[in-house]
Amino acid sequence: MKLHLVAGTEAVPRAIVSPEVHRPGLYLAGFVEGHHPDRIQLLGQQEMAFLASLTREARRECLSRLLAKTVPCVVVSDGISAEQDLIDLAGERDVPVFESDAPASRLARQIGSILEDLLAPSTTIHGTLVDVYGVGMLFTGKSGIGKSECGLDLVEHGHRLVADDVVQVFRTPRGYLVGTGSDLLRHYMEIRGVGIIDVRSMYGVRATRQKKRIEVQVNLVRWADITDYERLGFEDEKTQILGVDIAVVALPLVPGKNITVISEVIALNHLLKLRGIHPAREFDQRLKALTMARGRAARVIRSDSE
Repeated sequence: MKLHLVAGTEAVPRAIVSPEVHRPGLYLAGFVEGHHPDRIQLLGQQEMAFLASLTREARRECLSRLLAKTVPCVVVSDGISAEQDLIDLAGERDVPVFESDAPASRLARQIGSILEDLLAPSTTIHGTLVDVYGVGMLFTGKSGIGKSECGLDLVEHGHRLVADDVVQVFRTPRGYLVGTGSDLLRHYMEIRGVGIIDVRSMYGVRATRQKKRIEVQVNLVRWADITDYERLGFEDEKTQILGVDIAVVALPLVPGKNITVISEVIALNHLLKLRGIHPAREFDQRLKALTMARGRAARVIRSDSE
């Protein structure tokens, strides 16, 4: 965005609490309703032209109202130099003022996009996130159950690792989840008995990706005879992360079970459901139709025998 600091200081702890950028044109003209002093204030061509048309006393009065204590900073766009009165008042109140050559409309979009990512609700989950056939699959389970090994095997099959061990999850404004790895652990994995490995160096840059939307959680659990695991899958199980519903599958582990192939099947089955194809429900409908047909045939046979 090529922001240049011309007043105030970057060291002042002014909190940015909203991803929205405010254009205070009406506020400068005296209409105070709808003003947001807690947002970044963006002054474009219209706002600066209005300030230039005022007397010095009126201009300083407008700027004094604008530079409230809660204002994070002021950005002057379109390559316009900040008014000296703005620089002086901002310096007195230690409000950072930036200049940019970018147009106001584009600058507002860029700042808003960056702030939406930075201010998005987030959490950290212990697991492994892999892109399997375009489906973001989050593998969770107790420590040592085999999440990293499952992720490594999927990478060996041509899928892409997003994060291992520490998955940072963000909720986007559109209401879906995006997972990424930490800066320190990105594209590294810990394989017990082997140690730390670099997946990107071993398998190439195509074996990893920076972030991915999370669509399915696969919870790896140890097999227990007393637990009733899902067998037919008529109803889709859901779980919530940061208030967002995603599909969840509890996958019991036994020696010799091919978790990688099953994970691929889970991803492909999820893609089918997104297209309106639900194999379990279709099978249930066929089974009911067959049962009804047999029932009708039995009634016909009985009536003929009578």
